Amino acid sequence: MRITNTIVRLLLITSILVSCNKSNNNADGYGNFEATETTISAEGNGKLLQFTVEEGQTLKKGTWVGYIDTLQLALKKEQLKVSKNIISSKSKGVLSQISVLKSQLKTAQISKNRIENLIKSNAGTQKQLDDINGKIDVIRQQIRSVEIQNAPIVNELKSIDVQIQQLEDQIDKSKIVNPVNGTVLVKYAEPYEITSFGRPLYKIADLSTMQLRVYVGETQLPNLQIGQEVTVKIDAGDTMRDYQGIISWIASEAEFTPKIIQTKEERVNLVYAVKIDVKNDGSLKIGMPAEMWMLPSTLSDKKGE
Repeated sequence: MRITNTIVRLLLITSILVSCNKSNNNADGYGNFEATETTISAEGNGKLLQFTVEEGQTLKKGTWVGYIDTLQLALKKEQLKVSKNIISSKSKGVLSQISVLKSQLKTAQISKNRIENLIKSNAGTQKQLDDINGKIDVIRQQIRSVEIQNAPIVNELKSIDVQIQQLEDQIDKSKIVNPVNGTVLVKYAEPYEITSFGRPLYKIADLSTMQLRVYVGETQLPNLQIGQEVTVKIDAGDTMRDYQGIISWIASEAEFTPKIIQTKEERVNLVYAVKIDVKNDGSLKIGMPAEMWMLPSTLSDKKGE
């Protein structure tokens, strides 16, 4: 009888321990850390004369990290400037003609006003007025003719200005400037290699805050909301290390459970993806597995509701 009672007690203790173990060791979500990765590509063609990027290096936004050879672009720019000066000299000659004609027009209009006053005082004739009007019309036609001749020159000058601006933009883009804060993950090029527009140079990501993507079932969804604090745990030897996390995104549509993290039976279930922002102390890496645990206070609040 005593043996039976002892066995019963042992079974009860075992069942309690198992149930406690299940309640304490089942996380509310499982997933992997990720970060927004940005691939920086070349915006010009030519030899990579300088490139000071190294994998693992932390770069700030706006840091100058290298440049592509711009000699040919600079020479072409100087050539366009010479062409512009030559065409401008032609335009100045045409403009001087227009200036002379406008001066003649002004003088003719003064003469017309004088003749009109003479006619009013019966000291002038209609023929004089007709002659001066004809002269004014001729001068105006000459001005329009010269302006028409000058239009192609003006358009050519505008075209050269646009070409110079394009070259200046290409020269500016030959300077490789890091666009975001982050850590260099991969380096794709080396100094003195020939690069081309669109060729990847390096990949960078901001690792100061990592995103843990986990998947939760439909029954867990009512207990989660954006801005909510949760606990994130990672393996640390024989123990788990805790981090504070903030839910930053919850999927609006369900999807099938990813095969890589769930059992065969659970793969047919529909789940929702959740992203959690976690401050990185240097231990968190892209692809590292982690667990999401809801805070006890949150769970008790939801049960009370």
